[in-house]
Amino acid sequence: MSRRVSRRRFLQAASFVSAAAVAGLPAWFVEESRSYGQTARPTTSPNERPRVALIGCGGRGMALSKEAKPFADVVAVCDVDEKHAANGAYEHQGATQYDDFRKAIAHKGLDAVLCATPDHWHTLVNLHAMRQGKDVYSEKPLTLTIDEGKHVVQTSRQTGRILQTGSQQRSDDRFRLACELVRNGRVGRLKQVLVAIPAGPGPKERGPFKATAVPEELDWEMWQGQTPEHEYVPQRCHFTFRYWYDYSGGTVTDWGAHHNDIALWGMGQERSGPSTIEAKPLSEMVPGGYTAYSDYRIVYTWPNGVEHVCYSERYDSGTGASIAQPAPGETHHGVKFVGSDGWIFVTRGKIEASDPDLLKQELPASAERLYVSRNHMGNFIDCLRTRKPPIAEAEIGHRSVSVCHLGNIALRVGRKLTWDPKAEAFVGDDEAQRYVARTMRKPWSYDAV
Repeated sequence: MSRRVSRRRFLQAASFVSAAAVAGLPAWFVEESRSYGQTARPTTSPNERPRVALIGCGGRGMALSKEAKPFADVVAVCDVDEKHAANGAYEHQGATQYDDFRKAIAHKGLDAVLCATPDHWHTLVNLHAMRQGKDVYSEKPLTLTIDEGKHVVQTSRQTGRILQTGSQQRSDDRFRLACELVRNGRVGRLKQVLVAIPAGPGPKERGPFKATAVPEELDWEMWQGQTPEHEYVPQRCHFTFRYWYDYSGGTVTDWGAHHNDIALWGMGQERSGPSTIEAKPLSEMVPGGYTAYSDYRIVYTWPNGVEHVCYSERYDSGTGASIAQPAPGETHHGVKFVGSDGWIFVTRGKIEASDPDLLKQELPASAERLYVSRNHMGNFIDCLRTRKPPIAEAEIGHRSVSVCHLGNIALRVGRKLTWDPKAEAFVGDDEAQRYVARTMRKPWSYDAV
């Protein structure tokens, strides 16, 4: 094969090096990463483009479908809010519009599903899709409960379907670099992992809220699905659904599913769980308002003795955008690995260390290397073709959000809990164990899909 580099490839490589330098990545890592190439390349060939359905056409769903556009054709869109569904159909001209996910998944010739519903619908949509022979890209947090995660993992294995969890930080060079360095002892013996995530709504935003008439375009009964029936309250729906325990887990699961996933990856514990959990709410919620705690501190102890602290910070908004400058010694959202020989901090767009040399020194050829993905959606599309597990497959997504669910359970019961990560059960605490699963409102159940 010729070693001659085309002008196009040269410019692509130069562009990558320039972007990587701006991101603060060390030269050795930049050069190494160039050899991995791209995860998947956009294509216009109909034979190479999977046909996918978008389930959930809200803000995240629309963003997700645009990420898929270079690689796949969105041929079906579905939402129980008619306006959202219409937006999806407008964005993807020619796509068939549905109001029931089961009908959308039955669309002729469908290869895969993009699941971007509110959290409480993820599991039933994903189970149905896999049982119907479809591969799935599911937004995080993957599940509403730990028990749901067990079913998702089991179904993915039984059906052989690909499931990619939307934990896209795994496909970011900075996060992979941080985790590779930590797992190879760059900070010495790992002692502590600090996970800072944006806090929930402030005191004046927490309610109480009043019920109103259901919007004409919304099927409120279907939107609620398996969850307890309630009068329609605008704040329960769409973006702010994430602040109610009925549908989600506050920022503990919303942002925690991202950063705790990286914490587990760096610790090498992505298929396990902590041994103890202790949590404390740092503010009170308002009766008649949001139910998920806004401010908190959660401390996990892992079987190897590492302390993992997840806490809320108020320097960033719920979308992750900066709204204030951190106080001395504090940080924006991100993950800090603290070891006997220094620390490494990583967040979106930045990686830094207690000593710059911790990043600059190249890892030896014998070092442990992690799964390389340069594009999260592209990795999913690649795996549809190769049938190899994606970078954030079902068990990875399940274990990452399980850590978040454990934190929320500790917040709700108000005491230190002991967890058996192999059995995925609490030790000697019946009340805590009851939160591992939730009763689904009829007619919905695992068997109903």
